[in-house]
Amino acid sequence: MTFFMHACAFFVKIITLPLHVAETVGLLSFYKRVFPFIVSKCAASYNDKMNDKKRELFRNLSKFYPTNGPLRILEVGCGSGANFEYYPTGCKLTCIDPNPHFRSYLEKSMAKNDHLVYDSFVVASGENLQGVEDNSVDVVVSTLVLCSVKDVHKVLDETKRVLRPGGAFFFMEHVVSDPSSWIYFFQHVLQPLWYYFGDGCETTRATWKDLEAAGFSDLQLRHIHPPLFFLVRPHIVGYAIK
Repeated sequence: MTFFMHACAFFVKIITLPLHVAETVGLLSFYKRVFPFIVSKCAASYNDKMNDKKRELFRNLSKFYPTNGPLRILEVGCGSGANFEYYPTGCKLTCIDPNPHFRSYLEKSMAKNDHLVYDSFVVASGENLQGVEDNSVDVVVSTLVLCSVKDVHKVLDETKRVLRPGGAFFFMEHVVSDPSSWIYFFQHVLQPLWYYFGDGCETTRATWKDLEAAGFSDLQLRHIHPPLFFLVRPHIVGYAIK
């Protein structure tokens, strides 16, 4: 199956070559404006299918309240604000995303979820959180983000830097499937095309290995297979404590 998989993947790469050229010369920059609209529509469906899993995950936020003051949450790759409804009342939230065109969708989510206190929306990548001080937040949240960042290790290093001692990194990410599965086959074959549809998203990352190697003091991680589109069905979910 390996030879056939690589042959099929090469064929798809040939088909997507015009997209690669267009991206290289900047002709796909308009998609940065379109992508937030697509994400906002997909987020509603994702939340519907993952509602129980998200509620179960974010129920653990209560473990990380500081001694004084509200729970300080930094959401990296906040997108359209799909996680806001799951955060406890009174949390102080800072949102970070590299795409400035999410702002209008965020403002709608903020208005809808007025049980939270919104600090700011910062246009930045997860690899560069220079605007956030060391040891300054209780929780960092990242859902469906580590699949598309350029450097997972750097994002996790930055996450550890900004978390206070004893703070936690909450994650929910789609990952590569088991190599013996047909999902694994199609993830690798269709990846060159999926990359452009998902604005840099990769379906072939074994992100749990990055988390295991990141040096957190404790890692609570589960592999799940929710009822999603098959390419992104394999998921990991949990939290890691600094």
